[in-house]
Amino acid sequence: MSAIAAQRARFAATAMTTATPQALLVMLYDRLVLDLQRAEHAQRGVDLAAANAQLQHAQDIVTALSDALDVDAWDGGPGLASLYAWLGTELVQANVTRDADRTAACRALVEPLRDAWREVVSGGGTPGPARDGVQVLA
Repeated sequence: MSAIAAQRARFAATAMTTATPQALLVMLYDRLVLDLQRAEHAQRGVDLAAANAQLQHAQDIVTALSDALDVDAWDGGPGLASLYAWLGTELVQANVTRDADRTAACRALVEPLRDAWREVVSGGGTPGPARDGVQVLA
């Protein structure tokens, strides 16, 4: 590992361990969007191994988001849990069928969610149960 790569890894580890649960949530969504962008690009370029790796990582993130969600903390919890379940299934299908359009549709669904969470965490959104009802597990 190069010195720059090692520094980058240390920075990322520090950011993860010192971030608030809300900031970790945004980090997960950011990485999910990045994984979906990379997977779609790899699928369109017929790099199926790279697409598979990115989609599997995206599935892991969706599982983590689902596991961390307290569905009883706010009225939207059950709906978000259903959305995570659907998204997990859709990502598996996008991978199995090698369907870049399906991957793009998942990304198009996730990006507004990421943006909404980012706005709430930055203080621009309405604080309340939606913000406090998500518990990110370490």
